[in-house]
Amino acid sequence: MIFQKYLAKHDLRDTPQRELILDAFLTLEEHISAEQLYDIVKRQDPSIGQATVYRVLKLLMEAELAREIDFGDGVIRYEHKYNHPHHDHLVCRGCGKMLEVVDPVIEELQKRVAESHGFKLTDHEMYLYGLCEDCRRKKSAGPQ
Repeated sequence: MIFQKYLAKHDLRDTPQRELILDAFLTLEEHISAEQLYDIVKRQDPSIGQATVYRVLKLLMEAELAREIDFGDGVIRYEHKYNHPHHDHLVCRGCGKMLEVVDPVIEELQKRVAESHGFKLTDHEMYLYGLCEDCRRKKSAGPQ
């Protein structure tokens, strides 16, 4: 309903292709690249082009249903924004595993740091990089 209202407000049509891409995106509770989303929707409708997926993702971000995230690995991913609490990310440099972390203490500290520098925090992103437990265990085991 939010996406449809956004489209109507901007005099854009609600097409079956847009609905298919929206439904596929909203069904997934993960960080997904445009290419991965394209692979999913193309199986359901081979007439959908990759450019259409990119355009719809842009619309979803403008409608505040999606957020673009960059873990620094050269792949832009998208995640749900609407009705999802703010969270930070832990990213494993070994296997690429990503975890969402909600920590009120970190949130309060970020707010205080911003205020101490005269900023009123409106938004932020935090990515913490390291090695997950599995990668650390494999690394300490060494070559077999």
